Amino acid sequence: MEIALGFLIAVTIGLTGVGGGVLTVPVLVLFLGVPAATAVGTALAFSALVKLPAGFVYVQQKKVDYRVLKAMLLGGIPGVIAGSFLLSHLEDAGLRNLVLVLVGLTIAATAGLNLVRLLKGPEDQRPPHPERLRFLPAFTFLIGLEVGFSSAGAGALGTLVLFYFTTLPAAGIVGTDLLFGLALSAVGGGLHLSLGAWDPNLFGKLVLGGVPGALLGARLATVLPSRMLRGALLVWLTYLGSQLLYRGITAGAR
Repeated sequence: MEIALGFLIAVTIGLTGVGGGVLTVPVLVLFLGVPAATAVGTALAFSALVKLPAGFVYVQQKKVDYRVLKAMLLGGIPGVIAGSFLLSHLEDAGLRNLVLVLVGLTIAATAGLNLVRLLKGPEDQRPPHPERLRFLPAFTFLIGLEVGFSSAGAGALGTLVLFYFTTLPAAGIVGTDLLFGLALSAVGGGLHLSLGAWDPNLFGKLVLGGVPGALLGARLATVLPSRMLRGALLVWLTYLGSQLLYRGITAGAR
């Protein structure tokens, strides 16, 4: 079951570009009954591994702006560390229902934001504006905080920040944000691992299915209508996030 889920998640990531964290966490919690904190740590580690092949391709094709990436990581790395410790603190304090509420809210909001951006049209149809890199660390700290706490947000919010505060072309935005998300997933996943907030057995099974799934998804993306598939997936993710939120609220009310 876990191997099949890893395969399907990775295929979906390859087809739609939707990040591994925002997709993996609700699947693990709702379908496998994994505790939210453990799901976040496992999803971060899985997301980092699945993004490695794509990251290598973008680096090889020189579609990563390292100057911009450095500014993003300046805020993102401290943010993901703070978010990881915040999640661990809430879990240790016995506030699991609050964790479920916050993670569900974050995932639903992130998926909804992605859906709005998708409906607005291609990203390269933006008005010209000057580059404002000095603002990046402040915004990416908040993104890192969200990633460390819920494993979601690096893809949707990172792309949005690059869109409005840099003059990078579309390919440069995707490549730079992909490496940003990869770095946050690696740091956050490693920190969750050190805190014991992950499931190594589950991670191994997800990877077994995820590696061939990522390769298949990348190949299918060249022939299938990824925009339509991405829209349908984002609607589904908004629903899943809402279900996590509802489960956390109802459990806390008992």
